[in-house]
Amino acid sequence: MGAITYDMEIPSSIPAPRMFKAFVLDADTLIPKILPQAIKSVEILEGDGGVGTVKLTTFGEGYAYKSVKQRVDAIDKENFTYSYSIIEGDALMGLFESVSYHIKIVPTPDGGSICKNRSIYHTKGDAQVTEEEIKAGKEKASGMFKAVESYLLANPNA
Repeated sequence: MGAITYDMEIPSSIPAPRMFKAFVLDADTLIPKILPQAIKSVEILEGDGGVGTVKLTTFGEGYAYKSVKQRVDAIDKENFTYSYSIIEGDALMGLFESVSYHIKIVPTPDGGSICKNRSIYHTKGDAQVTEEEIKAGKEKASGMFKAVESYLLANPNA
């Protein structure tokens, strides 16, 4: 088993505490509401939402994958960090044992924030991932973050 690591940063005009609340803490209800074509639902299978919680994410109609199970690995509300792993589901494409995501929302001097995301793909055997697959994954993650940002800009009281 190997590991392939990719880093990505996405700037936002939204302050870090507000973005962390929406993108991480409220994501299970907010993202299906603003992106139902991507995420149909998120339900907790085990746990209380904290570390060790296992969730089932069901993707929207016409999406390339049906569902994934993910586990919450770490959460730090004071430092705006969140880690989770996809542990089961067709999005692993038979190539990966798991995929881990480490998210940190960093405040910027102008009052906005930067979402720093490290993705670690734990491959089965000597499986390889193409640049196109990585680019597609980054675009989906960036699109989801920007959709949350747009929602927050349009709904200042949300």
